[in-house]
Amino acid sequence: MPPPGKPAHDDLTPALRLMVDELDDVYGGADCPSIDKTAERMREATGNKSWDSRGQVDKARAAYRARHGIEPPAKKPRTAPAKETRTKPAASRRTAVVRVDPAPVVQAPPVPVVQPEPQPVVQTEPAPVVREPVPVPPSTAVPQPAEPVRTGPVRRPAVWPVMLLAAPAFVAIWGGWVGLGGLTGFGTVNLLPGIVADGGWATIDSAITLPIGVETYGAYALYVWLSGRVPARARTFAKWSAIASLAVGALGQVAYHLLVAAGMTSAPWWITTMVACLPVAVLGMGAALAHLVREEN
Repeated sequence: MPPPGKPAHDDLTPALRLMVDELDDVYGGADCPSIDKTAERMREATGNKSWDSRGQVDKARAAYRARHGIEPPAKKPRTAPAKETRTKPAASRRTAVVRVDPAPVVQAPPVPVVQPEPQPVVQTEPAPVVREPVPVPPSTAVPQPAEPVRTGPVRRPAVWPVMLLAAPAFVAIWGGWVGLGGLTGFGTVNLLPGIVADGGWATIDSAITLPIGVETYGAYALYVWLSGRVPARARTFAKWSAIASLAVGALGQVAYHLLVAAGMTSAPWWITTMVACLPVAVLGMGAALAHLVREEN
């Protein structure tokens, strides 16, 4: 007896009837996939090796579809591919080439270029800018004193009174340095020994090198410092070296007068040492200042 709800299929072989029942159990009334997919699915689900035959699987799928009234999918008609028609290319025909002599080129005379005359540029004076005065509150307004209006060339003060004031100072400074030089070992020196006899015109007192060196350098360094025409490094060096030179000159005058007042005929060793180093120090400071003055900014 067939199972309930399933039509009889006595016309099939027992193996096919078993396959249809197994398809019914697996797909439950749904359409089956392709033959290969159906066989593979049934082999995995039932372990039935009889599903290896494609002809038996096709018959079982047809009986399964007939049982459930499933129409097989329509087969697509096969259409033969259109044949390509090959056409022979048309034979090329040779045509005669007629060469035509080129027409002579006639060059036209150049046309003179007329440049327009430049238009004169008329410069107009800019309109004056009128600035309105900014009102100042009464509480913050500070009255400024009226400056006198100067007319005519500016006259500089005379310099000759300075020369008159410097004359007695020069005498005192010269005498003090020469006297201090005598107390510290400075004396007569022959500038040309072996050429001019001692005591001749080439003999000088070496003590005069002290006022010439120290005081002259101090005055020149003071001028360089206050002129404002030199680089910043030269101005700074001139400032401090001028102050140091003037201070040394003042100390030299003080030392000379104290030694003379005490009745001493020779200065102590430390004063002699300092006075002996003054010409060398002045030479070094003068050379450094000369290099700094000529240095570019």
